[in-house]
Amino acid sequence: MDLLHNLLNIVLLPLTLTVLFLFTPPFLFLKFLWSLKRSIYFENAADKVILITRASSGIGKHVAYENAKRGARLALVARREDCLRVVANKARKLGSPEVIVLCADVSKVEECKRFVDEAVSHFGRLDHLVNNAGILQLHCLFEDFTQLFDIASVMDINFWGSMYSTHYAVPHLRKRKVKVVVIASTGAWLSTPRFSFYNASKTALISFFETLRTEFGQDIGITIVNPGVIESEMTQSDYLSETQADWFPSETTKGCAKAVLDSACNGDMYLTEPSWMKAGFWAKTLCFEVFEWCLHSLLVSRPRSSKKD
Repeated sequence: MDLLHNLLNIVLLPLTLTVLFLFTPPFLFLKFLWSLKRSIYFENAADKVILITRASSGIGKHVAYENAKRGARLALVARREDCLRVVANKARKLGSPEVIVLCADVSKVEECKRFVDEAVSHFGRLDHLVNNAGILQLHCLFEDFTQLFDIASVMDINFWGSMYSTHYAVPHLRKRKVKVVVIASTGAWLSTPRFSFYNASKTALISFFETLRTEFGQDIGITIVNPGVIESEMTQSDYLSETQADWFPSETTKGCAKAVLDSACNGDMYLTEPSWMKAGFWAKTLCFEVFEWCLHSLLVSRPRSSKKD
């Protein structure tokens, strides 16, 4: 057995690189042709039934608005009913023919089952599930946490909430061979300091839905979205300043939501928004030592600028 492993250690990597070198150019050309085909047969959101979690604010709210403009029917889920009703009223004005409000906490499995069942019972079907529910942790270094059990809610909402919702939605989605949209984060592969638990929850989310994609095959499409810094309740100016990332450019929530909808309708497997943040992924992949040193220098070791009185 050791001899086999030694042989594979010597042969497999160069053989793989050779195959990739020969296979990649024709594959990229076919992928380009496939993207042209998808752009021609762009899916229309009109009359689709879209269930969106955490639709009361941020990306979820604007995804609801973008779908409403295209005539989709909406099932909006969040804990804050008053905020949900404001979003629902605006969605109707923007063009959605029908909107229902479902108050629920995605971290509770029984509530996820309830809102999926209520949405399907009301509309008779489900076309898209947008797993958008998520929260940030207290932004501080891992060694500065004093009560680790308080962080359980990050995983409960960011990971388990999406898993619960998808579990109960899958039987309905499979009937129509439609889509799941997952709002993850670039933090999953940027490894941003001070967000260890948040980044871990989003990494788990990506790994889970990539696995589901291999299980579902062509039955259910899954678009994994990795937003960067997006203007929302979670990323206000004070927040960026406290995390020493106030120099980082952010994107509007409306622009991100439009990109999410376009990508889902186009059948994309992944979306990084804004797209220039893919540079961080490749920088980490190709020279991770330098990348991690830069992150440490900018976001951990960099001295805070003194505030003026």
